Order: sequence, then structure tokens, then C-alpha cells
Amino acid sequence: MRSSSYTVLPARGLRTAAALALAAGLATAAPAAQAQARADTGTGTGAGTASSALAAKPYMGWSSWSMQSSKYPGLNPDGDYSYLTEANVLKQAGALAAKLKKYGYEYVNIDAGWWRDKDWKPGFDRYARQKADPVRFPRGMKPVADDLHAKGLKAGIYLPVGLEKEAYNDGKSPIWNAEGCTTADIVYDDLRTTNGWDSAYKIDFLDPCAQKYIDSQAQMFADWGYDFLKLDGVGPGSFKSGDNYDNVADVAAWQKAIAATGRPIHLELSWSLDIGHAADWKKYSQGWRIDTDVECYCNTLVSWENSVDDRWADTPAWTRHAGPGGWNDLDTLNVGNGEMDGLTKAERQSYATLWAIAKSPLYTGDDLTRLDSYGLSLLTNKEVIAVNQGDTPPARLVTASDPQQVWAAKNPDGTYTVALFNLADAPAAVTADFSALGFTGRAAVRDLWNHENLGTYRDRITQALPAHGSRLFTLTPKGAAAVSLTGYEAESRDNTLGGSASIADCSTCSDGKKVGNLYLGGKLTFNDVVVPEAGTYQVRISYVSGDSRSASVSANAGGAARHTFASTGDWGTVSTATVPVQLKAGANTITVDSGSDYAPDIDRIDVPKSS
Repeated sequence: MRSSSYTVLPARGLRTAAALALAAGLATAAPAAQAQARADTGTGTGAGTASSALAAKPYMGWSSWSMQSSKYPGLNPDGDYSYLTEANVLKQAGALAAKLKKYGYEYVNIDAGWWRDKDWKPGFDRYARQKADPVRFPRGMKPVADDLHAKGLKAGIYLPVGLEKEAYNDGKSPIWNAEGCTTADIVYDDLRTTNGWDSAYKIDFLDPCAQKYIDSQAQMFADWGYDFLKLDGVGPGSFKSGDNYDNVADVAAWQKAIAATGRPIHLELSWSLDIGHAADWKKYSQGWRIDTDVECYCNTLVSWENSVDDRWADTPAWTRHAGPGGWNDLDTLNVGNGEMDGLTKAERQSYATLWAIAKSPLYTGDDLTRLDSYGLSLLTNKEVIAVNQGDTPPARLVTASDPQQVWAAKNPDGTYTVALFNLADAPAAVTADFSALGFTGRAAVRDLWNHENLGTYRDRITQALPAHGSRLFTLTPKGAAAVSLTGYEAESRDNTLGGSASIADCSTCSDGKKVGNLYLGGKLTFNDVVVPEAGTYQVRISYVSGDSRSASVSANAGGAARHTFASTGDWGTVSTATVPVQLKAGANTITVDSGSDYAPDIDRIDVPKSS
């Protein structure tokens, strides 16, 4: 079950009980009984070895869900989700090994349904663990992992969080290697449900039998030789909140269980995880899906509007949480199949650009046996892959979250990775002003997608982009100094508050204060903003906003420009966005006006000393 999508007849973003079946089970017994249990489930000595440092960089590979979930002609001829079979997985693995492995793609991840038949009926072993469907995977799951390892690849598998309802078996199934424990012991007496589809009973980790159950599942996967586990429907997140959907204890139990196996297994969480628990996801896993499914559940794999374009709005709040050991997962990168992807060439490049600069795992869901030449060029561009896999930090959104955007990261070697995006439905020019990036003067520009040096630019670079188009550059400053800024605090007595606007405490703000309650006409005017000459200044606005909000910004009571400010993730985190403002020489006023809507809280503005 791919994240937000587990339904037998999927509506966008749902995945029902029919698609999540995960069973586990272990019965405690003497060593002979344990050996028989492993024989029953096909477990044995794990093959292959995992890398020494899990998620030191974003993982790369292929996942089965995009083709499973699509209604593209011919993909699922035997009914919904029927694509998932051993034969198809190994066919894609062969293509991955031949075409993409040398570029870093190595994981082959089997998603939801491996233990369910084509009518989505699940199978479990006698210990309540999922058992491979004999039609989809006639040899079981261990031989598949062995075959993947033989190709120099890594094997990934999938489970939904919780005890799948069908695995409960009236509470009678024993837990493997846990004498006296049954499925009745590991869940709450009221059989409360959990996960994004309410397809499982919530596990009660106050009973030690519960950890034994997770241990049994982890050991089964380790014995089969799997290197990766996607745990799906995790909350808070997956469109659910509240105590029943708080699965932090489950994730912690999985981390503990995986460690006990002695086999390094990458743990990836899904989907739309609650950013308020980012510290938990970072503590217990190697990656977390920040959004809903990218698939459209339509006649293509994805579509721009449903929901590739959501990522530009949802990623900024998460950027600070990504780094070695744990990464923000933007979901599958489907840019290789042309018509089947459902995107224009410009959209395919923008899709790949954001994934690369955000340091998202790069795993495609395309048919790797049918990559077109353009798709292959996107997936195998070494300079772009280096941005994702190297020591460059995740790029942040520099400008406001408007249709024309600039994302950038300052690299350890002093260069800048800079992406320009035009998310509008019509062509438009997009400008990266060097002062907004943090330097002035000249910079050498290299186009990464086209492997071309574009020469030296002064102060800014502007590109005309098609609808949903992008460019990706490396900028190398040439002896330029850092931008000199003058700061103005929002709560200063020199400013003017209008309407509902008021000063509030803010422990993370620069002077411990901010201006909030900017709604329905509330406004904040910074007075006496002094600059030496007239021109367009890149004004950096520091703000706090638990959700995406808009405000009008104007100077000297002139024409206002409406800008959208991306969520900072919560109401205690400060972020920045740069907006162009036309100022006159001498003293100016700059006004942030909520208009008829709700604006973010404002901490301060910083104005360059030159235009």
C-alpha cells in the first residue's frame, strides 16, 4: 500500500483495508518449534549485507506502486493492482540493473499487496504474519530477495502499521518466539483501530507481547534478506490524528526490532507525516513521506495537478529536518515514460529538479523496460544526481511561495545550487537575484541539465520559462562580498499597527517579539526604511506561519503585490522569504497588509543597503 492510497477501487489518496494486509505472528516455543516456524514462513539465513551507514544519502531505486495503481492500458490486465507479481518485479529489477544501477539506483521496493491475492484477500502464517500470495509470488519472498541481491541490488518490502484486522483471528493466533502470547494480548481489549485506513487494530505496547510481535515480523524480513521496509499509514499523519492514530510507539518498536535482528534495514515511514513529530520520525527512522501519494489513480501514473505540484507548497516547512541519516521523502519520481507519466517535458524536468534539490530519495515508479530517451536523460544526469547525492544541503525556498520561485542552497565549497521554477500555467520570466542568495557582484553560471557553462552574470540571472518549467544551475561567485542588510523589527515603536494587528511574544523571533493577528484588514507598516538610492530591493521578510498564508506588500502607499508565504511548519518556527519592493532614495514605508484574508505573523524585515 503505497501511502495514501490503499483502496481496492482507489479514489485519490485512499487505501482501504483491502490493500493493507499485514500480518504477523510468532508463537513462542522451544527451539525446534521456532525452527519449524521459520520453515512455515520460508525464512532462513539472510543474504547480502547492508551498507554500514543507513541513509547517509537519499536512497535511489524503483517502487512497484505507481504501476500497480494506474489505469494506464495494459498495466493491470487482471484487475486493479494486479501488476504486482514476482515476474514483473524481477523484470523491472533486470532493467534497473542494466540501465540505472551504475548511476546509483539500487533498491527494488515491493509495495502493498504481496500477501494478498488478486481479489485482495490476505494470507497469513500461523503466527499472524503476512504470507506471500502463491500466485503473485509462487516461490515466496526470500527467493525474490536472493535474486535481487544476485544482481547487486537491494530488496525492499512493505507493511501497514498495526495488527491487520484479518490477522487477529479472534485473538487466538500465537506470537512467534513469545511463549504464552497471542494476538489477543497485543491489542487493546476494545479493538480500537489505527492507521490511515482503519484497517488494523492498534497495538498496545504496554504488554511485552506487543514488542515480541514486532520482533517476529522484523526477524522474518531479516531472515528473508530484505534491506528496506516501508511502514505505511503511520500517524499522526496519513490524514488521521488523535490517540488511536498516534503510531510513534509502533515506529519505536520497529526500530528496536530491526536493531535486534542484526541486519541493517532502512525504515521508511508513510504518509503525510505530522511535522509536529518530526523529532520522533528522525529518531526512529531513516525517511518519512511528507505528503500524500503522488499518483493520480487515473489513466496515467501521475498528473501535474494531482498531485505533483503540491510538493512545492508542502516541502519548505520540512527542509530543515532533512540530513544524513534521515530524509524528507517526496514520493515516487515518475519522469521516464513520457505519455504514461501524464506530464509535459517541462513538467517532467521540474519534477526531477525539485526532487534533486530537496534531497528527496530518488526512486522511480516507471516501467524501466520502456524508458524514453528524454526520461532516461532525466534519470541519469550525473550533475543533477550529484546535487541529490553529494554533500550539498537541501535547497530552501528563497522567494515567496508564488508561481515564480527561486530555491537555493549554499554548498560547502562556496558555490550555490539555484533552481528557478515557473509554476504558472503560462510562460513567465523568473529571476534569481544574487542579493537574495547572500552575495553581490558577478558569478559564473553552469546549467546542470544541459551540461553547459553559460558564462558570467552580474547581480542576477533571469530565464524565460514555459508553463511549469524550470532551470537548474550552479553559481560560483567571483570575489563578491556578502550582502549588507539593515534590519527592522516588526514590534518597533517606530512602526504603525492597523486593524487587528498586535505585538506578541515569540521566543524564536529575533528580539523575542513579533506582530500577529494580521487578519481581515490587519496591517503592519515599517516606517523610516532608509535606502541610499531608488531601485528594486530584495526585502527579506522573517515570518511565522503554521499554514500557508498570503499578504500584500507595498511601499510608500503605492501599488501592492500579493505574495504567498509557505508554512513554517508550526507557530513557533521562523522562516524567511524574499520579495522585490520598489523603494525611493531616502526614507520609505513598507506595509504588510492581510487584506480580506489571514497573513503570517511578522518577526522583522531586512533590507539590502543597495538595490
